[in-house]
This record gives sequence, structure tokens and C-alpha cells, in this order.
Amino acid sequence: MSDLNQSYRERKERTGWFMESRFGMFIHWGLYAIPGRGEWVRNRENISDGDYAPYFNEFNPVRYNPADWAKTAKAAGIKYAVMTAKHHDGFCLFDSQYTVYKSTNTKAGKDLIAGYVEAFRREGIRVGLYYSLIDWNHPDYPHFGDKTHPEREMEKNRNRQHDFSNYLEYMHNQIRELLTNYGKIDIIWFDFSYDVMTGEKWEAEKLVTMARTLQPDIIIDDRLIANGLPGRILEAEPLPYAGDFFSPEQIIPSQCVTDKLGRDVPWESCVTLNNHWGYGSKDLCYTNADNIVRMLVNTTSKNGNLLINIGPNAKGEFPEEVFTALEQTGKWLKKNGESIYGCGKAIFPKPEWGRYTQKGDRLYAHIYERGPAQLRFDGLMGKVKNARLLSDGSELDLINWRVDYPDDAFVDLFFPNLPDKIDSVIEFELIK
Repeated sequence: MSDLNQSYRERKERTGWFMESRFGMFIHWGLYAIPGRGEWVRNRENISDGDYAPYFNEFNPVRYNPADWAKTAKAAGIKYAVMTAKHHDGFCLFDSQYTVYKSTNTKAGKDLIAGYVEAFRREGIRVGLYYSLIDWNHPDYPHFGDKTHPEREMEKNRNRQHDFSNYLEYMHNQIRELLTNYGKIDIIWFDFSYDVMTGEKWEAEKLVTMARTLQPDIIIDDRLIANGLPGRILEAEPLPYAGDFFSPEQIIPSQCVTDKLGRDVPWESCVTLNNHWGYGSKDLCYTNADNIVRMLVNTTSKNGNLLINIGPNAKGEFPEEVFTALEQTGKWLKKNGESIYGCGKAIFPKPEWGRYTQKGDRLYAHIYERGPAQLRFDGLMGKVKNARLLSDGSELDLINWRVDYPDDAFVDLFFPNLPDKIDSVIEFELIK
């Protein structure tokens, strides 16, 4: 049990900055931006190597300016970012010596990861890299019958021979490059395991040992093990390659995430801003700042992080539709970020009008609905020193006027409407 406790403490120490940050940006970008039908387009449409090849020849993101990406992220309040160095199609956005299938051999003519790392680091944003364990371009990755491979049903592959050890050597070599050639990397985000392609099939323990040797402070997601299998991060005794944080996708857990011993587990919910991870040219159903902020409050109130995804287009630009949402989110965080960064679950239960977050003796009430007259705060009377509107620091009176609710505090906002339509935040100073 002592070793188990030590492992837990080490993970907690590694993820300290991560759990303070709360808000990250995912970037899915690659050749699939040209067809513009999402990053799984090859799989869904069974596109052969030959039919996919023209996208490699065409790839020329003439408007790629990572400095603009980084400034946009910083203005939005983003604290860390994760970008796809290689996705499932096998195309590398970095200058790997182990393949010709990379951005330096396209019309782009440059290492696109290098530019990303430099630009985001310059803006004070921590840097993460995504690497797909799957590779539809590598000749030794299983083809026929593999449920993910685009050529899984093609007869030409029925008797095709693979040497998976060659692929593993290739994969490990590329990860070594990513963790050696770009300075300090804060996160390595592996994706994903399935069926028999899980755990030691990837030589996962060896892989994690290498990652932690090259980057001692790096944090690793939990997807080296397929979902639902023993040994994952929520187990009492996770495997050495179980990762540092739980990574629910397109969903926010209903409560704080804990392991089977009831201990808090770091977690991050990754969510797309529309319906695709990679660029979708016809998918204009982008969410707004109201939803981003409230998702962020939701995850923070449960001790989790929010990782919002953007899929740049083939020219290298963020879609225009996301800028307004990111700008408004950033403005809200500039005024109310104290209620998010470094905050977590409150000692009080979720209220009916919104949510609570907390940091030390500061309790933050995130108010979505004004309700009648004064707002009611269950059980707060006698437990708080004062109340302030977080956005401008203005004083709010604490009232106890209902003899039938002697333990509850009431606050009169004196507005016909809430001061912030997205989320009005009251900061309470708790009595210690």
C-alpha cells in the first residue's frame, strides 16, 4: 500500500499545474482538413491509400500563423494547448526522420509542430502534443479486419503480411523525437486503444518509461489502455501506464471523478465546438460563449478541466465562427477568472440557480437564473464575512429577513436582470 500511496502522491504532484489551469485548447489539424469532412473521413468513407494521396500533394496551409493561434488562445483565457502531431491517418505535422509522410515534404515545406510549440510557449501557454497510436499509412499496421482501418474490407489486403514489431519501433522512435526535439513538453496525449490493440500491445510500460525519462515532469492521458479494461486510472492499483488523468470525451461527468478507493482523480473533458474534431467545411453548428463558460464552470465545480477543440481549415486558419465565442469567453474570464483558475468543488451542494466553485476561503456563486426578488443562499447565514460582485468588486448586502429560513442568506442584486447574461459571479469570503 505504501508504493500505491507514493504513486498517487507523485501523480498529484505532477498534475498540480494542470488542475490549477482548468482551461485548455485541443487542435486537430492535418490532411483531412482538405476534404473537410472530419478527421475520421478515411475510415468512414473507406478511402484507399491511393485515393487519399492527392491530399498530401495539395497540402499547402499558406495562412498558417501559429503566433495568431497562440494570441487567440491567450485572449480566450486558455492556459494549455494540445495539438495533433500525428493523427490516425499517419500524416506527421513534424519533421520525423522515420517517414516521408510529413509536412516538410508537402508544399508547406516546414515543421508545423515547431512553429506551434514556439508560438504558444512565447504566450505563456503550456504545450502538449497528441500522438495517435493508430496509423493507417504505415505498411505494418494491421489492415484487413481491423475495425478502424480504411482498407479493412478490401480483398487486396486479405493475405497481407504485417510485422507489427516494425510498427512499434517506428511509433516509439517518433515519440522519442517529439519528446527530444522540441524542448519541454508538458502533456503527451495518446489516442486510442481498442479491442486487442491496448496496453502492452503498444509496449506501453516501455513507452511511458521512455516518456518520463526524457520529460520527467510530463503528464500523460489514460488512453494507452482501452476503456473498461482492468488497470485503468480509476482502479485502486492502476497499471504503470494508466496515465495521469481521466479523459472523458464529449461528456461531462455528473460528479467529481474518484478511484475505487474514493480518492480524487485528475480529469479533463475534451469537447468539440461543433460536431467534428477535424475541420468540417459544412458543419457550421458552433457553440457560443454561454455554453463554453458554463461547461467550464461545470467541470471546475467537479474538480475537472475543460479542453475545447478547434479544427483549423486547409489554409491553416481557425474557422471564423469560433472567434466571437472565444473572444467573449476571454472577456468573461478576464473579469471572473478568479472563480475558475485554481478553483474546485465547493463545500456546499449545487444550488438551484447555478453552481458553486471554491478556492480556500473564497466561495464563488455562479448565477444563471435570477429568480424572484432576492437570491437565496442555503445555509450561508453566519458563515460568510461579506459578498462582492466578482466582475467589479462592488459590495452586495447579505440579508436575513425570513424567520422561516434562519440559516439562509439572501442577496438583493438590485438589477432588473442579472448583471452578466452568461454567468454572474458573487464572491463570498467565508468565515474561517
